[in-house]
Amino acid sequence: MPRAFRLPSVFRNTPFRLTLLFLALFAASASAFLAYIYGVTAGEVSRRADGEISREIQSLLGTYRQSGMDGLNLALIERTGDGRAFVYLLSDKTGKRMTGTLAVSPVDLAAGPKAGDQVGASFKLTQTDPDGAVIKSAARGQQVRLANGATLFVGLDMGEGQSFVLKIVRAIWGAGALVILLGLAGGLAVSGNVSRAMARLNQVVTEVQGGNLRVRIPLRGVRDEFDELASGMNDMLDRLERSIGGLRHVGDAIAHDLRSPLTRLRTRLELALIDVENGKGDAEAALAQALEDADGVLSTFNTVLAIARLQSAGEAPDQSLFDAADLTAKIAELYAPLCEDLGIDFQCEATPYLRVKGNQEFISQALANLLDNAVKYTPSGGAIMLRLRRRASGEVEFSITDTGPGVPPQDRERVVQRFVRLENSRNLPGAGLGLSLVAAVAEAHEGRLDLDEGPGEINGQGPGLRVAFVLPRAV
Repeated sequence: MPRAFRLPSVFRNTPFRLTLLFLALFAASASAFLAYIYGVTAGEVSRRADGEISREIQSLLGTYRQSGMDGLNLALIERTGDGRAFVYLLSDKTGKRMTGTLAVSPVDLAAGPKAGDQVGASFKLTQTDPDGAVIKSAARGQQVRLANGATLFVGLDMGEGQSFVLKIVRAIWGAGALVILLGLAGGLAVSGNVSRAMARLNQVVTEVQGGNLRVRIPLRGVRDEFDELASGMNDMLDRLERSIGGLRHVGDAIAHDLRSPLTRLRTRLELALIDVENGKGDAEAALAQALEDADGVLSTFNTVLAIARLQSAGEAPDQSLFDAADLTAKIAELYAPLCEDLGIDFQCEATPYLRVKGNQEFISQALANLLDNAVKYTPSGGAIMLRLRRRASGEVEFSITDTGPGVPPQDRERVVQRFVRLENSRNLPGAGLGLSLVAAVAEAHEGRLDLDEGPGEINGQGPGLRVAFVLPRAV
């Protein structure tokens, strides 16, 4: 079976086909323009020739009126020999040639029934050059009938005028052909450039399909449409890589972070089962402890999953503008009674009418985690301050300051990592995920979490800790 004919790849290239379409439109437009130029130029040459012929006839008619046929005949003989481009023919009323350069009139001698009437005609003028070659050129002429019945024909050789018109036409055709050739060359260059750019894109797509999510499209640095497309695809690949990495991270984190609590839960259940079998344990107490441990595992699982989702997404979902002062007041209402019961002085200062953009639920959870830590580590008789303010940079800052033991400077970067617990908190409940979740929420809102020293030692307590949850300025 014969193979189907396929055009070369360059002819299947969209930019090259668009170039051919443009050139076809250009050629059609140029042809119409050329026809218009030719018509206007040829018409102008014809009008000028008719004007010159009319003036020549009027001059000869003036001679006829003054000197009669003999004077007209003499004037024609003189003008025939002075090298003018005009051709003449004077015939009597019977049509017999009297004088002139033409043997026969191109116009019917019977035309022009009344004296003074002029009849125009176009004809071919046959001449012989000095080398003896016969030359035929276009000519125009007018014939007039005299008062005595004779006819006078005056013609003008149009060869020079038409030659000028043809030169213009050839020049336009030459320019059009040059433009078409340059257009084809430009089309090939553009097509090659586009093909190279698309080849890079296709290569990246092929590698991504093969599982390589680290490949990126190189930018040419010219900031054109292809660079914009490449930049957009690179951003898409960055997001895709983060999403895939986040999913892998979620699985790894859950598998790693839940191994220890699940192992502890199994160990406790196993020990409780052995004690019950030996008649030493309390089955009801063992089940209660197992339920408590299971709740702790589920809480850890949910926290790890929330952190992993925020880190993989890169930004918090469902963000909206809300009043930060209103959120601060609601959280203060929840923690003020708790601090009062624990003998902790709780204060809240909030700058009113501060609006932030973000996920209110996540931000509320982050502030709650910070306050939980402050309450957990601040001894009775201490103090906690919740403050909301706008920084000079325009950023909105939630800060929680306590008078607890604080965090040493060398541990402040490490303490926001998952499952990191300092020595002074080993005996307190928790999994070491609170600050990790707060840091993930801050990062998802393009903010940050800053840890600094608190107010210092007061009555043997301190130096305390100041945690600032900073969000960017709302637009």
